[in-house]
Amino acid sequence: MKRSLVLLVVVLMFSIGLMGCSQEKKEQTPAKKETAEKTVEKTEAAPAGGEIILGVPGAHSGDLASYGLPTVAAAELVAKSYNDKGGVNGMKVVVAPQDDQCKPELATNAAFKLVSDKVTIVLGHICSGATKAALPIYKEANIVCLSPSATNPPLTQSGDYPNFFRTIASDDAQAALAAKFAMEDLHLKKIAVIHDKGDYGKGFAEFAKKFVEEAKDHEVILFEGITPGAVDYSAVVQKIKSSGADGVIFGGYHPEASKIIMQMRKKTLDIPFISDDGVKAQTFIDTAGAAAEGVYATGPRDITANPLYAVAHQGFLDTHEGKEPGAFYYEAYSGAIALLNAIEKAGSTDYDKIVDALHNNLVETPVGKIKFDSKGDAIGVGFSVYQVHDGQYVEVKK
Repeated sequence: MKRSLVLLVVVLMFSIGLMGCSQEKKEQTPAKKETAEKTVEKTEAAPAGGEIILGVPGAHSGDLASYGLPTVAAAELVAKSYNDKGGVNGMKVVVAPQDDQCKPELATNAAFKLVSDKVTIVLGHICSGATKAALPIYKEANIVCLSPSATNPPLTQSGDYPNFFRTIASDDAQAALAAKFAMEDLHLKKIAVIHDKGDYGKGFAEFAKKFVEEAKDHEVILFEGITPGAVDYSAVVQKIKSSGADGVIFGGYHPEASKIIMQMRKKTLDIPFISDDGVKAQTFIDTAGAAAEGVYATGPRDITANPLYAVAHQGFLDTHEGKEPGAFYYEAYSGAIALLNAIEKAGSTDYDKIVDALHNNLVETPVGKIKFDSKGDAIGVGFSVYQVHDGQYVEVKK
């Protein structure tokens, strides 16, 4: 490989590393160094005037506005619900949006503006790259930041940002659930991990491989990439069969999964097949037909039975001419509740007390009854395992 090509690959891999949000999101380059070196003024513990200023940075314009605007709507609705009851600890909640277009260089500007405006807490940013760029600014200013959508694992797992929390599961959580289910519920010992070589599928597969290898008495007996769009996957199916695997974990999407499972069943390879939310789709079942029966796939936990989900949903319908809320609305609504509840429980806007309250107090939200672990990830949100029964996915109940 030529040196220039190697350099290009390294640059692309670095860029991809910042993409913690869903595959559809677009990330931008890191913030400019000189911007990050701006001096951050420490904020006072509480804003003047007896107000709680809820900063809401995110993509409010541009291509990714559909990701950010639902968070503004959620913040406004939750703020109104608190204000209608007299506020939080007697203080009115004021929403302060800041547009960053999911661009790291704009995210730092938005963060500096919010800090200079003495925000109390922050609900955002939306994209992982923008969040990573802005977090040091909030950290320096002792401001708690909670994202409804930034899923990049290191944002919490690195331990670099004790001021950061999120109400959405990280990218590796889905793979952890799949691996745990395969080992503990299906009692698989020798697992073949297959992926489509894509960012999403391979990333899921690599995390699954890691979790299996960390468990005692379990083995990844085959780790293989396939070519998306191929007509015939008999070669990889034969490798799975020859490996002696007692189950398959697949990272990728339904077109490839449907072909693989059909060819597995055609070769009488009747071992469990576990995949991700790229396969938890009716199109997979329609394509794979009878071969789809019994297939497992992880997918977002169903929250529609939660009474607070109905409250949040109706609130949006009533204020947006009956339109449905967009992406991350419920995660943002839950995040706003969690932040304001933490201030209420803390009885203060002191940074340390808010952080302690987020870690140690359960709160009812549309995404469930949650609190946050030592890293800042919400306990109580995440994925469920589904299985195909009679032509449709059904959640596996334990």
